[in-house]
Amino acid sequence: MIQILAGGFLIIALIVFLCNLLIVSYAGKRVYDQVEDVPYNKTGLVLGTSPSLRNGPNYYFVNRILAANELYKAGKVKYLLVSGDNHVEHYNEPEEMKKALMEQGVPEKAIFLDYAGFRTLDSVVRAKEIFGQEAFTVVSQKFHNERAIYIASRYGLETVGYNAKDVELSVGLKVQIREIFARVKVFIDFLFNKQPKFLGEKIDLP
Repeated sequence: MIQILAGGFLIIALIVFLCNLLIVSYAGKRVYDQVEDVPYNKTGLVLGTSPSLRNGPNYYFVNRILAANELYKAGKVKYLLVSGDNHVEHYNEPEEMKKALMEQGVPEKAIFLDYAGFRTLDSVVRAKEIFGQEAFTVVSQKFHNERAIYIASRYGLETVGYNAKDVELSVGLKVQIREIFARVKVFIDFLFNKQPKFLGEKIDLP
């Protein structure tokens, strides 16, 4: 019995390792820490998260906004597509991102909102299918950018990532653990041809 359990654990560990290796290997040279190194794309896709936590601000959110602002101010993108969750009336990640970006000085005309970015897959696919973007720059933390870029590659999209500052491991440990399983979920989604929860009418960026 112990041998069976040990064998099962090793198989799971190998699957997790291979999923992580494939994603990191593909995205490795497509993610950037310095804004001056990022190639130009018309659009930056800013991936959503909650703006606040029970004990204060969510620094994943704060740092993504700062990174998106840097990218825009450096002329590396012309528009910012903010994609997040708005599944209930009083929870609206895209509006919060727009508000935070405008507080940083990004003009309203440069910001477009995707209210149905419930998952990374939804945000990436909707950027193509709804907003007509075949190439764009993803803005999030490095681990998230890597996964988004790999997902985008499966849909024939040309993407790079600008890495927002990460948070300390002591604060973000839960997120890092969740990311391990999210990377396995990427391949499960591909296997079962998972599609976004909503598509809808197309929205043209200028």
